[in-house]
Amino acid sequence: MWIEELRAILRGAAGSFLFGIPLLYTVEVWAIGSSTSAIRLLAVQAATFVAVLLLTQIEGFRRSLSIHPLETVLESIEALGIGVICAAIALVLLRRITLETPLSEALGKLIFEGVPFSLGVTLARSTLDRRSSRQRRTSILEGDPTPLSAAATGIRDTLVDIDATIIGAVVIAFSIAPTEEIAIVAAGLPPLWLLIVMAASLLISYIIVFASGFTDRRERAQRGLLLSPLTETLLAYVVVLIASALMLIFFQQLTGNDPWQEWLENIIVLGLPASVGGAAGRILV
Repeated sequence: MWIEELRAILRGAAGSFLFGIPLLYTVEVWAIGSSTSAIRLLAVQAATFVAVLLLTQIEGFRRSLSIHPLETVLESIEALGIGVICAAIALVLLRRITLETPLSEALGKLIFEGVPFSLGVTLARSTLDRRSSRQRRTSILEGDPTPLSAAATGIRDTLVDIDATIIGAVVIAFSIAPTEEIAIVAAGLPPLWLLIVMAASLLISYIIVFASGFTDRRERAQRGLLLSPLTETLLAYVVVLIASALMLIFFQQLTGNDPWQEWLENIIVLGLPASVGGAAGRILV
């Protein structure tokens, strides 16, 4: 029972990061959150709760929900809490909130950034549940008149996962890559903090693909050439970092004249949203 509850929470957190990450890299939201009055912050939080409540009545982040008014309200409160916690983790991870940040400024950033994170919790199941995709994939394979060997099937599935990782990374990170927020965030991260960002990128990717219950771990262990969650997560992260570098080069955010430290910092910072997108892409194929 508690395992299924944990998976439900992780499903909500996965959707939270998927929807909330793009707005996280927006300097205007940081500024608005820092300068908004307490009354307006309260109004924003109330409006967010109403939106979450309405979405919960339609979908919800659990696999089953009997639409009872009390259960809907309780799940909406839980979804709002998950969204706020995920937003807080992301803001601390990118050092938009530190121990030196005034309480009012931290609260403002948290409430505004918490809006898409909270909405993402309620939309997680409808957005990321790959059962219908798996059924389409199975029907296509069953109709394939050309049988493939186990090795060929493994290579094909591995390439499909790599393609899905690239597509998902580009979908989420492409609109972030040309912005100045990448350089701003990267400049504010101490060297050792980059390791924390990398670890968080790997952990979030792992949670989305393997721990949230959106996919069957045993099924994934039988497909492709990467027979363990660890090797798949690590390879996907390498692919994501390459895609992040190419996007930054494409938008001329990195050039041959920039020092290698700047290359490393910017690629790792953009690699966080790209990892989220890449993980979402892999569970949808």
